[in-house]
Amino acid sequence: MARKGLMSDKLKEEIAKELGVYDEVKKEGGWGNVSSKTCGNIVTKAIEIANRETK
Repeated sequence: MARKGLMSDKLKEEIAKELGVYDEVKKEGGWGNVSSKTCGNIVTKAIEIANRETK
């Protein structure tokens, strides 16, 4: 059974662009090209955005 992501693809791509790694995502390996550290930074940024929106 596939696991559904909590973060939309649009939000992930938007944050990847902001962090300057979107070109890596668009390559053949997709998100597999992005380091785990950078993925952690994307999650951190998404949490910041969510916290701003709930205030």
